[in-house]
Amino acid sequence: MRLPDKRIVVTGGAGFLGTHLVQRLSRIGCRKIFVPTCNEYDLTRIDAIERLFEQHRPEVLIHLAAVVGGIGANRANPGRFFYDNAVMGIQLIDAARRHGVEKTVVLGTICAYPKFTPVPFREEDLWNGYPEETNAPYGIAKKALLVQCQSYREQYGMHAIFLLPVNLYGPGDNFDLESSHVIPALIRKCVEAVAEGRDEIVLWGDGSPTREFLYVEDAAEGIILAAEHYDKPDPVNLGSGMEISIADLAAKIGSITGFSGRIIWDATKPNGQPRRCLDVSRAEREFGFRATTPFDAGLRKTVEWYQSRGLAVAGAHQP
Repeated sequence: MRLPDKRIVVTGGAGFLGTHLVQRLSRIGCRKIFVPTCNEYDLTRIDAIERLFEQHRPEVLIHLAAVVGGIGANRANPGRFFYDNAVMGIQLIDAARRHGVEKTVVLGTICAYPKFTPVPFREEDLWNGYPEETNAPYGIAKKALLVQCQSYREQYGMHAIFLLPVNLYGPGDNFDLESSHVIPALIRKCVEAVAEGRDEIVLWGDGSPTREFLYVEDAAEGIILAAEHYDKPDPVNLGSGMEISIADLAAKIGSITGFSGRIIWDATKPNGQPRRCLDVSRAEREFGFRATTPFDAGLRKTVEWYQSRGLAVAGAHQP
């Protein structure tokens, strides 16, 4: 499929990943891209979805829109995270089928994997257990969309693919401490501690869990490659294949931001999933994707972006 020739709708296209994806689509020559905003199109409502498809007649749908957040946000909003993510995706995928969309790309989540998945996570292990409890409602809602894509392909011949991105980071991320993921939260805490002359910060858990991270521009490239070159029912991991503990990550971000104070680990707060690291061989084999941004370089770009815009960015994400 040649994307520059197609009418493309990107749900969530104004968000963190979506902004980078739309920019990259534009750079490869796509000129017919539409990004629905939540004010104009409430994607939890079928009437809004019908209006979106009737007005913009997408040939390609890339579904990024999601209600997301870190451990705290997932614990505070399990019902909303389940319902909104499930109902948006189910209705959008069905509308894409009914309206004859040529290619549908659905993004899942690494949170869909079982809590104790063997490392590295292989796509074949996705159903071998229950997700980590703090983000299970979100993860299960997304797994339902994989089943929908596969069953619609089998019954209707629908060209729908499902990607499993690992934790993303990069410029433009959400730095609100109430809803952010670990990297932007750590960056903000360290930058603010340096600015305020504080010699300690408090972090959740005990620092032992491990995570894998994918630079947001690499993720955008992976989505485009999959949209153009992949058309099978099997889910595909999108990641970098690296693994780092939260304690080592905090030390690394402290060094980059100039924070040399003490880290206090609040063990009364949950750690989340014990380990996360993906087997990324299927993405390279099926559509030639391999992450290219070195982790330290991506972290420095993210820190520099936040330091240049910090106060405005932090305030923009406050409820």
